[in-house]
Amino acid sequence: MTVTTPQPRITVPAQTPQPRPHIRDAAEDTGWLELTEAVREAGQYPTRAEAERITRIVLSALGGHVTGDERVALAQALPREAGRVIASQIPATHPLTAREFVDAVATRIEGATPATARWDVSSVLSVLADRIGEPLTTRVLSELPPGYALLFGRAELAAMA
Repeated sequence: MTVTTPQPRITVPAQTPQPRPHIRDAAEDTGWLELTEAVREAGQYPTRAEAERITRIVLSALGGHVTGDERVALAQALPREAGRVIASQIPATHPLTAREFVDAVATRIEGATPATARWDVSSVLSVLADRIGEPLTTRVLSELPPGYALLFGRAELAAMA
């Protein structure tokens, strides 16, 4: 009969991978902060957090309605976080009129009325138009049904017959 004597086990601690610090791109943060601060000022929101919440809601709604090359160009023209919000949306199957768009945004904002939602949408989209410039704003508007120009802070001229 063979008898084995248990040997003490030596446990070597496994190498624990050190978490890599998440280094944010300073320009990315600055661009997002500048965008939301501009929205805060335009919309007269009491805090940047409120402006950021409204900005995310409006950009996510817009992201579903701008498609193709204009969507890509819009996402690239904005700070990375705003571009992600735009690009992460599933394209809408039915284009909304400007009024329907505002009403859809109102359903996403607790306690919003059509009037307050229009203020919120206009606050974000007018700042957006300033940030992306005239040529891209024109391209984006060409992808949307008539009526959106006012939301972007532009006069909408009727075509002459």
